[in-house]
Amino acid sequence: MPDFPLASGPAGPAQLRPLLDTVLTALRHGTADRPGPLPAGGPATVTEQVRAAVGDPLPEHGTDDEEALGTLIRLVAQGAADPADPLCAAHLHCPPLAVATAADLAASALNPSMDSWDQAPAASALETLVTDALAGLVHPGTRPAPTALLTTGATESNQLALLLARERHAPAPVLLVTGENAHHSLHRAAWLLGLPEPVTVPTPSGVLDPGALDATLARHSTATVLVAATAGTTDAGHIDPLPAVADVCDHHGARLHIDAAYGGTLLFSDRRRHLLEGLDRAHTVSLDLHKLGWQPIAAGLLAVRDPADTRALAHHADYLNADDDTHAGIPDLLDRSLRTTRRPDVLKIAVTLRALGRTGIGALVDQVCDLAAGFARTVESHPRFELYARPHLSTVLFRPHHINDPALARLRRDLLTGGQAVLGRAHADGRLWLKATLLNPHTRPADLAGLLNLVEGHTPR
Repeated sequence: MPDFPLASGPAGPAQLRPLLDTVLTALRHGTADRPGPLPAGGPATVTEQVRAAVGDPLPEHGTDDEEALGTLIRLVAQGAADPADPLCAAHLHCPPLAVATAADLAASALNPSMDSWDQAPAASALETLVTDALAGLVHPGTRPAPTALLTTGATESNQLALLLARERHAPAPVLLVTGENAHHSLHRAAWLLGLPEPVTVPTPSGVLDPGALDATLARHSTATVLVAATAGTTDAGHIDPLPAVADVCDHHGARLHIDAAYGGTLLFSDRRRHLLEGLDRAHTVSLDLHKLGWQPIAAGLLAVRDPADTRALAHHADYLNADDDTHAGIPDLLDRSLRTTRRPDVLKIAVTLRALGRTGIGALVDQVCDLAAGFARTVESHPRFELYARPHLSTVLFRPHHINDPALARLRRDLLTGGQAVLGRAHADGRLWLKATLLNPHTRPADLAGLLNLVEGHTPR
């Protein structure tokens, strides 16, 4: 029988070591093969390159470990959008910390499954310890002590928040009220959960207006309402006026969820924590550490102020959480997620927290936010560019003067398909803007000056 080495067990590290050298070599060569932040040529070109390199994706006979790793990892690295490149700044897609990535390798090798204690004894204890600590950061001083659930990101976190609200108030239907600035996953979650059609409050200034929210809740005074506010919008990084929104919710007896997937890690910053005043008044809070937390995907959390809300997730499967095992003290993990099999994503988070500490993460948050503020000042003073607004977080919207929206959209695609820069797009004030989302703490002002020169060089005269 062929000998296929395993990654875990006593022999696992020795089996992995030579393969890791192959992986790192392929990553180095693949990155060197790509001269810019992403491959040039656009989708058709990249697809053809992948087809040519892979050949038959289901071959009758394999090659060997080194060839497969070297060929395919080099291929994907060459064809990657590299979030560590200063000119790759379109999305909330961060370059992961090396220490977190190394921890993720160990998680893959050990392969705990977080659906029962006997598959993940230490990892399950670590998850409880870390999530409780992060819940306490979001909801300090709350009694009973708050809790948090690990998720794949804000889409799952927001869906869980709506589910917990629905179950808490059942059988009354829960009406979701959001601003136009809210993430699309909230409306999708309402649809998936069979909730009534959400009510959307206009946000012409980019944030929820407490007066408009108050009037909306007054019109729906007979409904059981969940208000979803945002701390860090995807398009511009806006933060809703959280204390005033919480006041309105308290006045009308509405439940409050805050999607802080982007802005939540401001809690680590002594200089910027005040921007999240009122966050602790929410019943649930979404937080993504794979955005302004520099974790490999996925590293999402849902902080829950009242741990009793999570009882709605309780589920029994005799082979995973038999009653007699639970009574004997074996922890029940099925109430920690809607998923059954799931990775120990807590390991990379715990390693990062231990290695950097709260001050280290806060320093990285401040660094990219300061970088964005400096870039905004550069745009504002540039005679050929227009700034949308001073940034709240690390997102800057800008556009060249005297260009229409279709031309601006083409300019962005030209930079993208040319492999020169990855910029996002956002609509604000009725116009299209280029979006630079700065999550790379190694980016320097000179890199962003070069980005402006590149955009200017592609602007039609």
